[in-house]
Amino acid sequence: MEIAKKYCRSLISYLRRETVEVKIGNVPMGGRNPIRIQSMTTVDTMDTKNSVAQSIRMIESGCEYVRITAPSIKEAQNLENIKKELRHKGYQTPLIADIHFTPNAAELAAKIVEKVRVNPGNYADKKKFENIEYSDESYAQELIRIKEKFTPLVKICKEHGTAMRIGTNHGSLSDRIMSRFGDTPLGMVESALEFLRICEELEYYDIVLSMKSSNTRVMVQAYRLLVQKLKEEGLKPYPIHLGVTEAGDGEDGRIKSAVGIGTLLEDGIGDTVRVSLTEEPEFEAPVAQALVDRYLTRTVSKEQAIVEKNPIDPFAYHKRETREILNIGGQNVPRVVADLSHLENIEIQDLKNIGHFYLPEPDKWRMNDTGADFVFTGNHPVSFMLPNGLKEIVNYIYWGENQNKQNIYPLLSTKEFNENIPLHPELNFVAIDTNDISFINKIKKDQNIVLLLSTTEDHAMASLRYLIFELIRSEVNLPVIIRRNYAGLTEEQFQLYAATDIGGLLIDGLGDGAMLNLMAEGKCQTKLSNSTAFGILQAARTRMTKTEYISCPSCGRTLFDLQETTAMIRKRTDHLKGVKIGIMGCIVNGPGEMADADYGYVGSGKGKITLYKGQEVIKRSVPSAHAVDELIEIIKSDGAWVEPEAQPVLT
Repeated sequence: MEIAKKYCRSLISYLRRETVEVKIGNVPMGGRNPIRIQSMTTVDTMDTKNSVAQSIRMIESGCEYVRITAPSIKEAQNLENIKKELRHKGYQTPLIADIHFTPNAAELAAKIVEKVRVNPGNYADKKKFENIEYSDESYAQELIRIKEKFTPLVKICKEHGTAMRIGTNHGSLSDRIMSRFGDTPLGMVESALEFLRICEELEYYDIVLSMKSSNTRVMVQAYRLLVQKLKEEGLKPYPIHLGVTEAGDGEDGRIKSAVGIGTLLEDGIGDTVRVSLTEEPEFEAPVAQALVDRYLTRTVSKEQAIVEKNPIDPFAYHKRETREILNIGGQNVPRVVADLSHLENIEIQDLKNIGHFYLPEPDKWRMNDTGADFVFTGNHPVSFMLPNGLKEIVNYIYWGENQNKQNIYPLLSTKEFNENIPLHPELNFVAIDTNDISFINKIKKDQNIVLLLSTTEDHAMASLRYLIFELIRSEVNLPVIIRRNYAGLTEEQFQLYAATDIGGLLIDGLGDGAMLNLMAEGKCQTKLSNSTAFGILQAARTRMTKTEYISCPSCGRTLFDLQETTAMIRKRTDHLKGVKIGIMGCIVNGPGEMADADYGYVGSGKGKITLYKGQEVIKRSVPSAHAVDELIEIIKSDGAWVEPEAQPVLT
């Protein structure tokens, strides 16, 4: 299938998407402006003092825009007090009103702040999870109804010079859109385009667009399709707001955000970034800035060739078809290779860092959820028997001396491979750099080879993608392990960079495994490298090894302490491998995002929680003091609960 690649200017070198400029107060977006950073307040909008104080902390942490929820008229009115106090204190940062169900609040806010955000999924529609049959005529009547409801806001924004973000959320697609287009990236895009077409008809163009989801695959596909559709329909190239909703907290939240946001930044898409963490909002801006800073010095690299046709569908997930070689490729989940080659004398306790633990009392090995599948020992093969299931990779010169050992496989350079030396009958690894394009022509399709693919290019993801495209074009179906080495980065930078470089490939079904290594503070950070690899595979939805928490970042609508509640739920459920639990502060995205979660915990009133199984409400108005216990009972009754194992003493 030939798929147009209009969603980005180049598939193999960094070229930022060209957009129109949108004026947002004194901080314009798009055009030749830098990628802007923003976040959202979490305190009650009616609390002027604390809203101002939090806004200042956000601004001083790097926010160039501050978004504040305005769920009703009274909050919209109080935006004037917040803005006045911020200006009095010398802060000119543009304010954005976040609107969902209340057009009258949006119309008032548009006269006060520099930008309003509307969600087309609930601005003119209600969500009842109903399937409605529409004829073309009846659907056209619905569009007329939407135009009548939306036009007053457009006219006010146009009159007052107020910008607007038309922000689709995967979790709050209307029943009308779901019935017409399904729960798809196309449905997300059409939800926004319906509103955008009205704006253009009214000659209003100060618009920013977003396609946010907690599912990184859906999010990336929707943004790409949006850019494509804008071109196809001859609409203006509006700036793009990037974000992964309900990313979570800590390591998981950062990795998940980078997989989604970083993939699009690599393609040159994105004019403002908001990282949604279940943490204080001032902690979000530095993470977003770290993602964006990679592109400050990213030059236009020399293209190795022109990719006229995209060999994959960038708007839908399809795993690249590869041969199954031992337990790599084919229908296997991506494998994790841990790098211990820096150790001259590998001991049993060194395997703790890659998820394998030796228990001396029963004389057995135990593996946790991030137990590596392979360990690369380079020139120093292990001297003891590895735990069952863990396989070893050594440099070819040392494999010859150890080839009679079980579960040990050679790594060859391209030079060694070209010498036609004896190979392992089952599995061989060949290290190939993205500069070795010509090597592809020397590979036979029936060989038991897994390619260990690396690059020295700054624009790593695109360079790696190009070589995999060449494999597809040459009909070479050998599995590929993506290898990335980093040095001198902080822990957070490493997680963000690796998630971007590798996650961007996995999102497109390219890659059969990951091998990461961070050299920092004079030593290899093996444990961090291993856990990050598993985190990336999970964030890209390619290998689920731990409980996933789809938790929103909190805002003024939140009805309970999200950070405390998330920590409490995580403490009692983080052993449920592969289970997805949504933790939502209110109903704006809650029910919709439950479609992507197995179970949901949603604030429905002060001290009251509604519990979900998928989209289905199981219990309403549960007192928050008992809600976690009730959630666990629902999981148990569904047969998805397992008791946590007692933790043994580990060496």
